[in-house]
Amino acid sequence: MRAICLALLICCAPLIAGAQQLATLVADRVSVERGDQLVATGRVEVFYDGVRLRASRIRYDQPSDRLFIEGPITLDDGDAILVLADAAELDADLENGILQSARMVLDQQLQLAATQLARVGGRYTQLDNTVASSCEICANNPTPTWEIRARRVIHDEQERQLYFENATFRVLGLPIAYFPRLRLPDSTRDRATGLLIPRVRTTSQLGTGIKLPYFIAIGRRADLTLTPYLSGSTTTLEGRYRQVFRNGRVQFDGAFTNDDLLPDVSRYYLFGRGAFDLPRDFKLEFDLELLSDEAYLIDYGYSDQDRLETGVRVFRARDKDLFNASLVGFDTLRDAEFAIEEQLPRYYGTVDYERRVPLGAGELVFGANLAALARESSADQDGRDTSRVGLSAEYRRGWILPSGLVGDARAGVSGDLFFTKDDSRFDDITERVSPHVEATLRLPMQRSGAGGVRHLLEPVVQLAWSDVSGSAVPNEDSILVEFDEGNLFALSRFPGRDRIETGLRANLGLRYTRTDPSGWTLGAVGGRVLRDDALNDIDPDEPVFGGFTGSSGLSGRRSDWLAAAQLRLGDRFSITARALFDDQLVITKNEARMGYTGDRLTLDATYVFLNGEPFENRPRDTHELTLDSSLRLSRHWIGKFNTRYDFDQDEAQSTGLGLEYRSECITVDLSVSRRFTESARVDPSTEFGFGVSLVGFGGGQRDASYRKTCKG
Repeated sequence: MRAICLALLICCAPLIAGAQQLATLVADRVSVERGDQLVATGRVEVFYDGVRLRASRIRYDQPSDRLFIEGPITLDDGDAILVLADAAELDADLENGILQSARMVLDQQLQLAATQLARVGGRYTQLDNTVASSCEICANNPTPTWEIRARRVIHDEQERQLYFENATFRVLGLPIAYFPRLRLPDSTRDRATGLLIPRVRTTSQLGTGIKLPYFIAIGRRADLTLTPYLSGSTTTLEGRYRQVFRNGRVQFDGAFTNDDLLPDVSRYYLFGRGAFDLPRDFKLEFDLELLSDEAYLIDYGYSDQDRLETGVRVFRARDKDLFNASLVGFDTLRDAEFAIEEQLPRYYGTVDYERRVPLGAGELVFGANLAALARESSADQDGRDTSRVGLSAEYRRGWILPSGLVGDARAGVSGDLFFTKDDSRFDDITERVSPHVEATLRLPMQRSGAGGVRHLLEPVVQLAWSDVSGSAVPNEDSILVEFDEGNLFALSRFPGRDRIETGLRANLGLRYTRTDPSGWTLGAVGGRVLRDDALNDIDPDEPVFGGFTGSSGLSGRRSDWLAAAQLRLGDRFSITARALFDDQLVITKNEARMGYTGDRLTLDATYVFLNGEPFENRPRDTHELTLDSSLRLSRHWIGKFNTRYDFDQDEAQSTGLGLEYRSECITVDLSVSRRFTESARVDPSTEFGFGVSLVGFGGGQRDASYRKTCKG
């Protein structure tokens, strides 16, 4: 009968002299031989200082303070190291000794098999004549996909590093590379200085090249990755620097290039971002985007963005007040905008402050704002610079009526001073005052159905009036107007402060939400805006003053109908759709987004249709489909496809195909992509990619579903 025969308090303490940690011995049978030999047989287990040792027989020799162990042996440190062996000789604290025919498993991933394993000081493990791999080995196919054979391997448990001597890297049993010395992080370490897996990149512009990333850990809170990229047409050094502080973090990405595309130009880019927590609940964020030439990002596949923004923002949000200050600089990468680059906004700064003060049954909200915009040009009209300072006050009150109606009323006034330079159409200093009144009624109606299904139906009626007195002011921040469910019940549909929606109008809408206990929800909203007069429409003869365009869906006395819906099926599927259409059901805007994450298929799709609008610098219709998908073809193979298709031009702007092989120990990624767009500075290009990564070195857990299955 299995029994707990001894505890250290009874027997092991006298034998294992000097031990500070109690040990526990569990065995089927324990005997004392010759007065100084403790022998445990059967299912033997020893627990000491978090280490668990299992064996078939253990003999403890008191004079030498040694354990002589017969296998099969399992030594588990309780963290991420598991050692299997046939026989062992260890000291009493299990930190030093030799194991024969041993196998060490790190983090249930990397296996190291050796003829002999020696533990030294509880920190180092030396393995002789070693084979290392994280691949599954089958009886009918004992050759792993990859392996490293070495004369000696030393594992440093404290630094979590593996040191190989006379190492040969093999693929399917064939020697590929030889390393006299090789250092790699074990699978439990996330960050370690060293060479990362190279990647091959081939493009029609730069030819075939290789990227050799080298990672440098700078203490516990910072690291630097340097990646030389070499081909017959380019010499590039890429870099990424990251650092975490006690109150924030920063990251900088960049590259420096000499190539044949622009042989007389040193090309570069530098992108940076950061966020910090400041005293008194303030937060700071910054973005840095610098670039040598407009084609560099696309030529090297770093980004497809067509404008650069460099700026800083300081903000604070509390229960009673809100503060936000930002300064942003802009650079265009659009071919059509280079001719008017000096006329585009170069710098834009804003400061906004809002304070809430309880008053009676409601509250007073005070606001102050500053804004300034500058252009590089000083030409009349085209080089206009503007600034604005404004104050506002609004009283808000809400209530619930006995009938179930939920009401909200607001009344306020705002005043602004505008300062304009280099535009003869406007006065140098302009005053503007705008009063407003708004009242909203909602009637939430809820019903519970069979099985716990809940329905919520909410009709909403909002009446609003506002007016503006003063001379015309330039419109800088309200050019692009979006009409959606987010501003259906807003006082003003203009996104900024330069334009204010005026006149008497009624915002009418209906909201519906269905919540199912099984995990799916459906939400929908529809409505339109009715006006007393079409005061806010854009004047084609004076477009600089801004207003609602025909394609915005808000022009005229009756807006287009707005319909939007969202369906979510747990965390796997979601679809959001929105459309604007007139009384004849002619669609002016239609967009939909869908996402699906399944066991085999992942799919993200976006569809957009927008009518052309010259006043928004969109002379032709926008009609596009963007698709990004992956399909697991079998246990180990994944196919990938992405495209961006322009229905208006009846051609793809970009398309990519990929094929990925994954197993429990290796990932191989093959890809090809084609960019079809062309401009005066950017040519179409094709890119081929090839990458390999090995599981078992560095952080990250493998997916068990890709594990090889042994047959027979």
